[in-house]
Amino acid sequence: MSVDMAIAVSMLLPLCGAFIVLFSGRNANLRDSLMVLCTLVTFPVVLSLLPHVQAGARPGFELIEVFPGVPLAFEVEPLGMLYAIVASGLWIPTALYGIGYMRGHHEQNQTRFFACFALAIFAALGIAFSKNLLTLFFFYEILTFSTYPLVTHHGDEKAKKAGRVYMGNLIFTSVVFLLLAVLWTWQATGTLDFTPGGILAGHVSGGQGAVLLGLFAFGAGKAAMMPFHRWLPAAMVAPTPVSALLHAVAIVKAGVFTILKVVVYIFGIDFLAEGNLSLWLMYAASASILISSCIALTKDNLKARLAYSTISQLAYITLGAALATSTGVLGAGMHIAMHAVGKITLFFCAGALMVGAHKTEISDMDGIGRRMPFTMGAFFIGSMSIIGLPPFGGSWSKWYLALGAADGGNSLFVFVLMASSLLSIGYLMPVVARAFFFEPKPSSHHGEHGDDHGDHGDHGDHGDHGDHSEGVHEAPLLCVLPPCLTAVGCLLLFFYAGEIQALLAPIVAGG
Repeated sequence: MSVDMAIAVSMLLPLCGAFIVLFSGRNANLRDSLMVLCTLVTFPVVLSLLPHVQAGARPGFELIEVFPGVPLAFEVEPLGMLYAIVASGLWIPTALYGIGYMRGHHEQNQTRFFACFALAIFAALGIAFSKNLLTLFFFYEILTFSTYPLVTHHGDEKAKKAGRVYMGNLIFTSVVFLLLAVLWTWQATGTLDFTPGGILAGHVSGGQGAVLLGLFAFGAGKAAMMPFHRWLPAAMVAPTPVSALLHAVAIVKAGVFTILKVVVYIFGIDFLAEGNLSLWLMYAASASILISSCIALTKDNLKARLAYSTISQLAYITLGAALATSTGVLGAGMHIAMHAVGKITLFFCAGALMVGAHKTEISDMDGIGRRMPFTMGAFFIGSMSIIGLPPFGGSWSKWYLALGAADGGNSLFVFVLMASSLLSIGYLMPVVARAFFFEPKPSSHHGEHGDDHGDHGDHGDHGDHGDHSEGVHEAPLLCVLPPCLTAVGCLLLFFYAGEIQALLAPIVAGG
């Protein structure tokens, strides 16, 4: 298989997988088996592109010329390679987890759910491999529309309301801001291609560049930067596998990936650093980091707390891009992978707690670690990585981000990063402490069905399942194995961070 063919095949596999899921939906076992097989084939095809990118090649192909000089085209560069590996790689445990969760939770419309999930991965790979802004915008919108049925999966009034917020926020930001930014770039430069070193220098003034950066930053609404963040907490009404997709595999990463790719290949780090064009964005990202962290401290619902944690962690990547230093950009790129693995672990655990113990409120989780030690052990490891403590992957990306702020002489933003890590200890470690060191509360049905941000669709009278019963009573295997695997991934990323840094190094060296 040629390299260009591998790009096309890697994108077509999840697209074909969506149709395979639809046509095999009457046989749940066959449907789920074929879906898992699709994930297991897609990832190695994506991975086959890595050696070529590491060797300095930029394989790609043009599909069709939409406008004169502006084709729908694909090219694999280091940043897109990393995002593609994250999306396709995490699709595997998410698919396994989705089967365990959807069956364990007796969810309806599972065929539609898994088909839309595959379409979302197709869109994510299209974004990762985009050669220009037009291609990225096209697949960015496909990702929005393909995930709407996932957010509204339960079909009740809360899900419909969340869907309206989801679509309203994302369509508004992409059409009003992002599309305008794309058109302005085309008018100013005559090209939309992602080019090493950027394309805007000499074509727009400093003031225009600052405004254009704002259009891109807020236009990438999936990055959930305040004040365009409401869709993310609202979308927590969806099943937990969707939350994993939202927070780790594809959607929010598409937003911050877009911001980072625009900074590197449209603005160029040097142009952005001149005149402090991105200084305002550093302050805006810092505000998102600190405000969302403080809000997370107030949430008793676990998924809601994790949602605001995600808003904070995404702003790390936006801040790293805005720093416009080589080390800051590397840290932002590395954080795409580090945060993805850490946060997907936490959401997997939240879903396992829902399926295995029917717990959604942190205040109801006293002593749950004795009953579900594997789930809560994985939660502890994921938390340590999100906080940024060694020996877990998140420590490296945060280290590079702090160095990037220091390199730019921005000691205030070093403080913001450190303060955020302390706040993340404040909203994550109490969950672990309650689980392992608090005595279980007397049996009660409180909190089993969640709140506005919890899971829906809990069928039947599950009861408390005996919090005081002795022994281990975990969720079904397919709800426990994936978070254990991704928790191991948090550890492995600490030791393989050098490979990620080496992969991304060319993007700050003009390659």
